[in-house]
Amino acid sequence: MGASKKLTRRLGGARLMCPYCGLPQERVATIEHDWVLLEPDMAPLAHLVPAEYRWIETSDGRVAVYGVCPPDPFQRCRIEHRLACPEQTLPDLWPWLTSLRGENARQAERLNETEPPRAPEEWPDAG
Repeated sequence: MGASKKLTRRLGGARLMCPYCGLPQERVATIEHDWVLLEPDMAPLAHLVPAEYRWIETSDGRVAVYGVCPPDPFQRCRIEHRLACPEQTLPDLWPWLTSLRGENARQAERLNETEPPRAPEEWPDAG
């Protein structure tokens, strides 16, 4: 576990289930002493995310909106889960977010399937 993950957990960060889609979202402290729910395990390049939606981790594990334009080309950021949640109606802010929302919708469907996956011997012969 990296140092920033340890610090985030020490500051009270936790994984919570989204009430809309049922997928995890990460609760992280902000530098303003509030909380934000971020998409877990996702850190896109900051220049791909509009300035007002970039959350940058600080050295103590908290996050802050990072509006510097243009950001360092190698800077990574976080995004709020609500932007990637397949069950919330939001405008398409950038193309890769549309793909992420589609993948999250498929992941939520798989989690909600009632029948177990087929055994390998039942799989079709693929040649």
